[in-house]
Amino acid sequence: MKTKNKITSYILLTVLCLSAFSCKKDFNEVNTDPIGRSTTTAGQLLAPALVNVLSTNMVRNRNFNNELMQVTVDIGDSEGKVFRYDVRRNLADYTWNNWYLELTNLRDIYTIADRPESLNSSYKGISLITQAWVFQLLTDVYGDVPYLEANKGKEGVIEPVFDKQKDIYLDLLNKLEEANKLLAEGTAISASADPVYQGDVSKWRRFGNSLYLRLLLRISGKADVRTQVIAKIKEIADTNKSNYPIMENNTHTAKILWNGTNSSTAVYSSPFMINVRAVDFRTPAITEFFIGNLGFWKDPRITSAYGINGYNRFGIAAGPAGLIGVPSGYDSGTSITKQSYFYSDAQNASITLQTDRYTGIIMNCAEVDFILAEAAAKGWISGTGEAYYTKGIADALNYWLPTLFTSVSDPLLIQYINEADIEWNNALPLDNTATNTPSKMQLIQLQKYYSSFLVDFQQWLEYRRTGHPFLPKGTGLANGGKMPSRLNYPLVTQSTNPTNYKNAVASQGADEINTLVWWQKP
Repeated sequence: MKTKNKITSYILLTVLCLSAFSCKKDFNEVNTDPIGRSTTTAGQLLAPALVNVLSTNMVRNRNFNNELMQVTVDIGDSEGKVFRYDVRRNLADYTWNNWYLELTNLRDIYTIADRPESLNSSYKGISLITQAWVFQLLTDVYGDVPYLEANKGKEGVIEPVFDKQKDIYLDLLNKLEEANKLLAEGTAISASADPVYQGDVSKWRRFGNSLYLRLLLRISGKADVRTQVIAKIKEIADTNKSNYPIMENNTHTAKILWNGTNSSTAVYSSPFMINVRAVDFRTPAITEFFIGNLGFWKDPRITSAYGINGYNRFGIAAGPAGLIGVPSGYDSGTSITKQSYFYSDAQNASITLQTDRYTGIIMNCAEVDFILAEAAAKGWISGTGEAYYTKGIADALNYWLPTLFTSVSDPLLIQYINEADIEWNNALPLDNTATNTPSKMQLIQLQKYYSSFLVDFQQWLEYRRTGHPFLPKGTGLANGGKMPSRLNYPLVTQSTNPTNYKNAVASQGADEINTLVWWQKP
């Protein structure tokens, strides 16, 4: 056996170094990739990173957020059904791995744009905004996570410390403050390298400040930061608006318009086409809650008269009895018939979310409207909240049906709101989560829920923050019927970063789905 191994080794050496010439002369030149580059620019990193993060968000929105938040039901009695709050640990790996991978590129954008030879304040600002976007998702989904020492493997940091969520949030707010200043300079960037705003730096600034409002609102319930947070919301939205431009219409919505299909020549292809088979896309049933409200409201998004080529704008296929949903959280062993579902590409190319260009939403204008509606209803900014609430409804529908409503006073909009019985009522109490009765928060959050359709985990995160909208609880729910409060840390962190993992668990609480993150704790 030893003789055979020696002979094999000699043969390999002979092949690799057949002559002294081939092993020595021009070795570096021959082994250099003639196509690849050893350096890159900030613009070259931006689009791939954004597309990959957004694709990750859309995949998990579809098979995790939508199941938890009663948009869809993956009918069946097998274990691990998310709509029953039966969340398996391996669900945590996908987002953690992909988000941290792309954060390296998003941080490198700042590093490159900060060099004297490639100095660009706008790319630096965009880097800070996109980092805040991804780290907000990480900490909201998992709680305490590696932050200050994250993505520093090249610097020798292979076991990063987990930072506390409060510290992460406060630093993200600083990042967004700096981004606003950097983008105010208006330095030009490459339009072709920007899949979101095609080089419009002023819109990036609006997105950054809108994200700023989202983060501020999310932690506004914490007593130790509440005063400063409310003051900053008022400054951005009320007293210093000119210095903090925010999203005001759907042209400001942060999105990537998918313009390709599942082919190698596509520029930006929807993950619904690349990662989801047509048969799988149409498999989940739509729930009673999601479609029931839309049906009661006679919502234009599911009314074929307002859609495309005779199909409703959400691409919902009618079940045997029409646009009917199934109950979420039903008992195992119950016979359930799928009714309505989302069309797949293989069924109908005229209108389907699987191929829809407009599904790539990062953050939309309607969310900003509803943030302001809540802030006004709570007395933090001027107004009662009604104008922002009404505008939010209009912007949410106009995103899918452009120019449906011309203004907040459009008679068609007023008619829709009145007939749907969702008009603002200033006589309602601010909140009634304890009694599950009508309130201003229920009005706002129910409409915000629908405006957040397809937007990563925002429906789930807002439900965890507010308890809205009120979701019917099926008797078949696992986890004691409690909505999960977080995802567990991926198993790989226990083996690759054991000391810091243990410290994080000791500080935050047990590594399980019911442990509250900082902003959820009383």
